[in-house]
Amino acid sequence: MPKNIVIIGSTGSIGTQTLDVVRTYREDLHVCALAAGRNVKMMEEQIREFHPEIACLFDEKAAQDLRTRVSDLPVKIVSGMDGLLEEAQWKDADLFLNAVVGMIGIKPTLAAIAAGKTIALANKETLVTAGHLIIPAVQKAGVQLLPVDSEHSAIFQCMNGEPKKRVKKILLTCSGGTFRGKKRADLVHMHAAQALNNPNWDMGAKVTIDSASLVNKGLEVMEAKWLFGVDVDDIQVVVQPQSVMHSAVEYVDGSIMAHLASPDMRLPIQYALFYPDRRPLDIKPLDLFALGSLIFEKPDTETFRGLPLAYRAAHAGGSMPTVFNAANEEAVAHFMKDEIEFLDIYDLIAGAMDAHKVIPNPSLDEILGTEQEAREFVRGKLYEGRRERQQE
Repeated sequence: MPKNIVIIGSTGSIGTQTLDVVRTYREDLHVCALAAGRNVKMMEEQIREFHPEIACLFDEKAAQDLRTRVSDLPVKIVSGMDGLLEEAQWKDADLFLNAVVGMIGIKPTLAAIAAGKTIALANKETLVTAGHLIIPAVQKAGVQLLPVDSEHSAIFQCMNGEPKKRVKKILLTCSGGTFRGKKRADLVHMHAAQALNNPNWDMGAKVTIDSASLVNKGLEVMEAKWLFGVDVDDIQVVVQPQSVMHSAVEYVDGSIMAHLASPDMRLPIQYALFYPDRRPLDIKPLDLFALGSLIFEKPDTETFRGLPLAYRAAHAGGSMPTVFNAANEEAVAHFMKDEIEFLDIYDLIAGAMDAHKVIPNPSLDEILGTEQEAREFVRGKLYEGRRERQQE
């Protein structure tokens, strides 16, 4: 029997690469549910190719358009959060892949956990903002939580079969992003088009910008804390610009277990889909002779403030990681419209964090309220800035 999978975020970078894996293993994987935001054309194409029983577009107007387009097919079209929750609990599903960007993935993930589904998680924000809710829910339900990020998949594989109490340190790698090697003065007046040219990874626009600012790595530090039950101070970020060592784990005896492979997101995706099995994958083999050597660098935390701000948020705990994440999401949205410059992202995140009073153990409603508060803070600052410029 094929494994039935739900993919939310199916039109994004991770979602489309997941479907590439499904194409290779059609006899072993069946897509029973798909979900996306509002991309009607791509969703119709996916429905016609993969024949899910249910599909969701979060935007109701787009969903209505989709219903008309696929009226000749036996597929249920749903919309909004209710649609995502229905898919998360789909009775025939074995595995739920959360590949959306943003905090919209929290409620569906909790619903899928409660329904006893295996969780494949490619959505950092779910654990960053609600790890204190997700991990206990996973433990209570007794379900598997499998990381899909390349770094967290690497750590997961390096820890497989090893006693967690013998872990000394996690070495979380990053490419350094588009602006690696540049200093603060070099980044003045940098705009979105310049930030979107990541040298190694195909990650989608928002994550590519987060990689350039090292905010993405900060989110991954907080995600790793929850996934692997370690203190954030035992997670060390290492710049590995070749992107072939995807992370490593140092043990108390001085041994370091590292995961190396060519940079291709289909590898961690496929590992999660078939865990604990491994399947052949048509990626470029890693040629150690051609590689010659591995390069490691310390991250420049003075220039790329996303990382130290993330550690500050992690140490504060409670609702502060939500502020960090939401302020960044709002700032990046404006950056992608060229309404602010690259370095403004850091100032807006820091300002939102300075203005926030931490809620120690926030409920889901408090998390979502904190998100809205942080977004409104960023929008308010941008409005103030526009008014000041108009008055000059």
